[in-house]
Amino acid sequence: MIIGVVTCTISIPHANSLKDKRSVLRSLKDRAVGKMNVSVAEVGRQDMWKYAELAFVTVAAESETVQHRVSEISEYLRSDPRYNLMDLHTELM
Repeated sequence: MIIGVVTCTISIPHANSLKDKRSVLRSLKDRAVGKMNVSVAEVGRQDMWKYAELAFVTVAAESETVQHRVSEISEYLRSDPRYNLMDLHTELM
Protein backbone atom coordinates (compact mmCIF):
# COMPACT_ATOMS: atom_id res chain seq x y z
CA MET A 1 0.00 0.00 0.00
CA ILE A 2 1.37 3.39 -1.03
CA ILE A 3 0.00 6.69 0.31
CA GLY A 4 0.48 9.99 -1.48
CA VAL A 5 0.02 13.29 0.34
CA VAL A 6 0.01 16.72 -1.28
CA THR A 7 -0.18 19.73 1.02
CA CYS A 8 -0.49 23.26 -0.27
CA THR A 9 -1.03 26.81 0.85
CA ILE A 10 -3.09 29.08 -1.36
CA SER A 11 -4.08 32.70 -1.23
CA ILE A 12 -7.50 33.79 -2.46
CA PRO A 13 -7.04 37.49 -3.26
CA HIS A 14 -10.67 38.16 -4.22
CA ALA A 15 -12.17 36.64 -1.07
CA ASN A 16 -13.72 39.34 1.11
CA SER A 17 -15.37 36.99 3.59
CA LEU A 18 -15.27 33.41 4.81
CA LYS A 19 -18.26 32.78 2.56
CA ASP A 20 -16.18 33.78 -0.51
CA LYS A 21 -13.36 31.53 0.67
CA ARG A 22 -15.70 28.58 1.24
CA SER A 23 -17.13 28.99 -2.25
CA VAL A 24 -13.71 28.68 -3.88
CA LEU A 25 -12.64 25.80 -1.63
CA ARG A 26 -15.88 23.87 -2.10
CA SER A 27 -15.51 24.05 -5.87
CA LEU A 28 -11.83 23.10 -5.72
CA LYS A 29 -12.50 20.13 -3.41
CA ASP A 30 -15.51 18.85 -5.37
CA ARG A 31 -13.65 18.91 -8.69
CA ALA A 32 -10.56 17.22 -7.22
CA VAL A 33 -12.58 14.43 -5.61
CA GLY A 34 -14.64 13.89 -8.76
CA LYS A 35 -11.76 13.93 -11.23
CA MET A 36 -8.90 12.30 -9.34
CA ASN A 37 -10.30 9.94 -6.70
CA VAL A 38 -8.60 11.70 -3.77
CA SER A 39 -9.63 12.90 -0.33
CA VAL A 40 -9.29 16.60 0.49
CA ALA A 41 -9.36 18.51 3.77
CA GLU A 42 -8.67 22.06 4.86
CA VAL A 43 -5.95 21.58 7.47
CA GLY A 44 -4.93 25.11 8.41
CA ARG A 45 -5.66 28.84 8.32
CA GLN A 46 -9.35 28.09 8.66
CA ASP A 47 -10.12 31.43 10.28
CA MET A 48 -8.37 33.52 7.60
CA TRP A 49 -10.51 34.28 4.55
CA LYS A 50 -7.63 35.14 2.19
CA TYR A 51 -5.61 31.96 2.82
CA ALA A 52 -6.10 28.20 3.05
CA GLU A 53 -3.97 25.18 3.75
CA LEU A 54 -5.20 22.00 2.09
CA ALA A 55 -4.18 18.35 2.15
CA PHE A 56 -4.94 15.91 -0.67
CA VAL A 57 -4.49 12.19 0.03
CA THR A 58 -4.60 9.18 -2.26
CA VAL A 59 -3.95 5.48 -1.61
CA ALA A 60 -3.21 2.68 -4.06
CA ALA A 61 -1.46 -0.65 -4.24
CA GLU A 62 1.08 0.50 -6.83
CA SER A 63 3.54 3.35 -6.57
CA GLU A 64 3.04 4.38 -10.21
CA THR A 65 -0.67 4.98 -9.63
CA VAL A 66 -0.01 7.17 -6.60
CA GLN A 67 2.74 9.10 -8.39
CA HIS A 68 0.41 9.74 -11.33
CA ARG A 69 -2.35 11.04 -9.04
CA VAL A 70 0.08 13.25 -7.10
CA SER A 71 1.27 14.71 -10.41
CA GLU A 72 -2.36 15.30 -11.47
CA ILE A 73 -3.10 17.09 -8.20
CA SER A 74 -0.05 19.33 -8.59
CA GLU A 75 -1.03 20.27 -12.16
CA TYR A 76 -4.63 20.86 -11.11
CA LEU A 77 -3.60 23.19 -8.28
CA ARG A 78 -1.41 25.23 -10.62
CA SER A 79 -4.16 25.64 -13.24
CA ASP A 80 -6.93 27.48 -11.36
CA PRO A 81 -6.81 31.29 -11.72
CA ARG A 82 -9.14 31.95 -8.74
CA TYR A 83 -6.28 31.58 -6.28
CA ASN A 84 -2.48 31.81 -6.07
CA LEU A 85 -0.52 28.72 -5.15
CA MET A 86 1.97 29.83 -2.51
CA ASP A 87 3.47 26.51 -1.36
CA LEU A 88 3.26 22.89 -2.50
CA HIS A 89 4.72 19.80 -0.83
CA THR A 90 4.36 16.17 -1.89
CA GLU A 91 5.18 13.03 0.04
CA LEU A 92 4.90 9.31 -0.66
CA MET A 93 4.70 6.86 2.23
